[in-house]
Amino acid sequence: MSSPPLAAAKKPPVIRLESVQKSFALPNGEVFDAVRSLSLEIPEGEVFGLIGKSGAGKSTLLRLINLLERPDAGKVFVGGRDLTTLSRRELRDTRQNIGMIFQQFNLLQNATVFDNVAFPLRIHGRHSRAEIDARVRECLELVGLGEKSYSYPAQLSGGQKQRVAIARALAPRPQVLLCDEPTSALDSETTRALLETLRDINQKIGVTIVIVTHELSVVEVLCRQVAILELGRLIEQFAVDAAPSAERETVLGREIDALVRRREREALPQPARHAAGGLAYA
Repeated sequence: MSSPPLAAAKKPPVIRLESVQKSFALPNGEVFDAVRSLSLEIPEGEVFGLIGKSGAGKSTLLRLINLLERPDAGKVFVGGRDLTTLSRRELRDTRQNIGMIFQQFNLLQNATVFDNVAFPLRIHGRHSRAEIDARVRECLELVGLGEKSYSYPAQLSGGQKQRVAIARALAPRPQVLLCDEPTSALDSETTRALLETLRDINQKIGVTIVIVTHELSVVEVLCRQVAILELGRLIEQFAVDAAPSAERETVLGREIDALVRRREREALPQPARHAAGGLAYA
């Protein structure tokens, strides 16, 4: 497996997985090994992509990070705490430090945008009404929906619904934001705008973002590090903007390199772009 760059390695890991495993029993009686003895560290403040073909184990791995799926073996550390050793109450409290965004938004349809974002703050009963009001408005402004507080989900576009989901996940001030295919239900223009929002959030508040996606363009545009999974195993990990390598171990890794090279060529002035293109195909 390729080693991450030294600059990233110096940051303390906010997420650390130690030899995690997860299997599922299939209806035919067979066992499917979704994640196989996988270890991974994600530095604090990183934007980290998890990619792989269907069935590679990426969504299961994401759900192991906040114990929506409990590993059959191994340990899961988030913010220095081993989640696998916590009581149910301790785990519930610790999950306030881990936001989650789903593919289908998972909004409360009969609640306003304001009430959707306020929901995780109210269920723990630790905040005054004034504190909740201020935090909800702050999060909605952060995702560019300050004027939609009293709209309902049915009145919003797909991109706006996903922004509400992001604001809700950010409301408890998490250290980590987990995103499970957040752009798969969106068109390309809305996807670009949402990725800009996530990048802006990472830069402004430093939240660590882990995103599962099957779209290589999402990794190329948003992520600084990427891990490639195959059959439940971590095959390759590298910095997205690192110099393209002829030693990439996976087809997906080489395809990401090609996207980065194309972006770099398109950013060049026209004469230099032609020269770079000629060199690339020489």
